[in-house]
Amino acid sequence: MALKKQFVKTKPVCKVTFSIDAKDADAAAVVGDFNNWNASEGTLSKLKNGTFKATYDLVKDAIYEFKYVIDGIYVNEPEADSYRWNDYAGSENSVLVI
Repeated sequence: MALKKQFVKTKPVCKVTFSIDAKDADAAAVVGDFNNWNASEGTLSKLKNGTFKATYDLVKDAIYEFKYVIDGIYVNEPEADSYRWNDYAGSENSVLVI
């Protein structure tokens, strides 16, 4: 699992690449504050090596909570910038600082 941040000098956005190794999974998505926790808006594409990956433009100077959804199971990003407890979910969310 990995996060890659690429800042765009000409726009107030950061291209964030989300990738997660899930060879045995049928589907994966990233959900969070940036897409209203909607899995259909955060679909990740499966590569031949079993990694799911996608890049999204996110507004700079923001903090986002997110998780991966792998075959319906919520998973945190081990390389997240930090983690924040969420009472609604009863667990921690990954935190992305841009």
